[in-house]
Amino acid sequence: MSALPLFRSGVLSFLSMIMAALVSSAVAGDDVPHTQQLPPQAYNGYLEQHTVPLWEGDVPDARGEGFRDQPTLTIYPPGQKPNSTAVIIAPGGAYQVLSDNTEGRQIANWFNTRGVVAFVLKYRLGPEYPMPVPLEDAQRAMRWVRAHAGDFSIDPDRVGMAGFSAGGHLAALAGTRFDQGDASADDPVDRQRSQPDFLVLGYPALVMFSDPSSRIDYCQLMKIDQCDRTWRDRYRPERQVSADTPPTFIYQTTNDELVPPQGSIDFYTALVNARVPAELHIFGNGPHGSGLGMGDAALDSWTTLLDHWLRARGLYTPAEDAEH
Repeated sequence: MSALPLFRSGVLSFLSMIMAALVSSAVAGDDVPHTQQLPPQAYNGYLEQHTVPLWEGDVPDARGEGFRDQPTLTIYPPGQKPNSTAVIIAPGGAYQVLSDNTEGRQIANWFNTRGVVAFVLKYRLGPEYPMPVPLEDAQRAMRWVRAHAGDFSIDPDRVGMAGFSAGGHLAALAGTRFDQGDASADDPVDRQRSQPDFLVLGYPALVMFSDPSSRIDYCQLMKIDQCDRTWRDRYRPERQVSADTPPTFIYQTTNDELVPPQGSIDFYTALVNARVPAELHIFGNGPHGSGLGMGDAALDSWTTLLDHWLRARGLYTPAEDAEH
């Protein structure tokens, strides 16, 4: 018997195991209810979370009108006066589902305790929405938060993005492929720049586009046939790094069973070569999808390191020019 069918069977079985693990820890699909929607103007610093659509009218490139076709931001205000910093959080899930508890709500709550306004992004995904649609959603989210900065006591120059796994890849793309907005746009949101002011990447899946033989290959997951090197390079963040890429904090584990650390190392190296402030922490042990650390004595310390990094960059000190 030829070895090729056995190889293909093994690949499909491995991808099936990945998806089963991701689905078991993620929340996605049309059966997930919307949270209460409130106008941004109602924000007073102490409201409970609420969800807003990224587009009020027709959603660009939408294939339907269901839950999965509508990108949103769920807003998590801190239970204290905001310190004028905001973060948009992109959960992971191999661009198939969203792990919006471990890599969404829990991360938002962590930032909230530090006075940071957090926004969890629900971006479009799955074979129905291949790149560049998820990137367009991430860019729109950055514009939306800046356009509404005054409603949330946010400094529009202190809006970062945090992402985990595939969400880390998306955040890295947002930090390397951005524009300054369209000053003549009719929509005031589109007049804002899409560049994050800082990046936080947790075990980012930066190898998804680099090599078809990697453990998680984007084109295989999305069933895309035309994935030549030129197309892949367009979505490899390490190939897009420039001196304008925002300061970046990265954490990864050596024995990550799904995403090898080489992608984080390559991205960090590109940042250093471009003289972008960057910090990389690679822990010895820890599973993929560990979120805040999952109780591991060593891995739990990554948030302490992030805490120090954010504080050292002045992101906890209220900006004097923040809108109130």
